[in-house]
Amino acid sequence: MHDFRWPALITLGVLVLLFVVAGNVGRLRTRHKVAAPAMTGNPEVERAIRVQGNTVESTLMFLPALWLFAAFVSGAWSAALGAVWLAARAWYVVAYQQDAAKRGPPFVVSMLVFGVLTLGAAWGVIRAFL
Repeated sequence: MHDFRWPALITLGVLVLLFVVAGNVGRLRTRHKVAAPAMTGNPEVERAIRVQGNTVESTLMFLPALWLFAAFVSGAWSAALGAVWLAARAWYVVAYQQDAAKRGPPFVVSMLVFGVLTLGAAWGVIRAFL
């Protein structure tokens, strides 16, 4: 039986990240008086909304890759890679919120981790058929 405790812990961390990012949008909307459904009106709010959208989009790709890697390769390695992805996405949130031009390096790190997880998961699934 597989040990999924570590990837589950990373998944909980991702949920916390999503909650914090969503809360940040609400906090900044209130501070700058940008009422929903408006998406524009203050650059700080606009960056927060983009960060939230980008984080959700990235999470939708990351979680299946994390769990497929955990199931077909290694739960421990999926969690280690997932921790790097989670740290990179937290870095991305902070960098983008400060200045959109700073988002590049953490984006690259998170996408590299996603690529490793995806390729590893594909290799594991194919290997399971052989």
